[in-house]
Amino acid sequence: MLVLVLLAALSLALPVVTWRTGHEAFAPLALEQVGAARRLPQRVWIDTDAACGEPGWHDPDDCLALLALLGRPGIDVVGVSTVFGNAPAERTHRVAAEAVAQLRGGAVPVYRGCSAHFAECRSSDAVTALRAALAHGPLTILALGPVTNVARALGAATADQRAAAEVVAVMGRRPGHRFHPSENRAPRAWLFGHGPVFRDLNAALDPEAVTALLALQPRLTLVPYEAARQVVLDERDLARISARDAAGAWTAARCREWLARWRDRVGLDGFYPFDLVAAIYVLTPQRLDCAQVAVWVGRDPQLTIFDRAQAVLVTQGPVPQDRPVASAARYCTAVHARVGDVL
Repeated sequence: MLVLVLLAALSLALPVVTWRTGHEAFAPLALEQVGAARRLPQRVWIDTDAACGEPGWHDPDDCLALLALLGRPGIDVVGVSTVFGNAPAERTHRVAAEAVAQLRGGAVPVYRGCSAHFAECRSSDAVTALRAALAHGPLTILALGPVTNVARALGAATADQRAAAEVVAVMGRRPGHRFHPSENRAPRAWLFGHGPVFRDLNAALDPEAVTALLALQPRLTLVPYEAARQVVLDERDLARISARDAAGAWTAARCREWLARWRDRVGLDGFYPFDLVAAIYVLTPQRLDCAQVAVWVGRDPQLTIFDRAQAVLVTQGPVPQDRPVASAARYCTAVHARVGDVL
């Protein structure tokens, strides 16, 4: 076993493009012709697994997304719900409540959501509140963590309410795409510059919830790693955010440990703010290039046994025949924005 583990580790150092960068030779997607400016419902619900500033390997992206949206003119955040994910549900709820209090003075209600997977969480305060919000008109649901609350709430909604909701979720990838943030650019990263390999975490943590959501055929936009890797937030950006106001200073302080971890483990001087990119889409959809795709949940057949957690997979070709639950979605591949444009 030790020999096998050593061989597997050494294989990550091989000078093979797809191993070293995570990139397959993807065929270009046929992008939508945007034409007239696309608008989302300006009533917004944020479902978050915030763990910003918690010790350990916890990203601060949820708090950056909250900073971008709370108090923004033209955006009416009617509720925030919490879900397990980046940390256990008790911690994500505490952090989200603190973030809303710091960034908006507590003016937006925060509801405790699912602490367990879809099959184990039938309802919660968050699910009940989100169902009520759906009954009051068109709604953009920004899902920053596992979609457990969202799938339960939409599953209990009427067909008209589902049709008036737009779900924006941070997940998705094309088959064969390994999430290697170092991408062979980082001499300081561990294992010969390779660095860590990320999962499609929000999908991997509760694939059953994603499958249930897809079965409802929602209006769905995926903001994946492929788009987020084009936005890098570094120390200069944190300094600018901190100087903005008290809310910016509070948020920036909760990003610095994460930035240091990326320097040490990934080998880059900045990090990809995944959830912030989804907030950019909610604010101005035209800043992202997107394509219409088919989407399903499964293990990527193009990846090795060491890298085959459940993921949300997308294609513009045929869906594998063994995937009985598939849906249509928008899949965003490029971002035309800088952090300073939003924060």
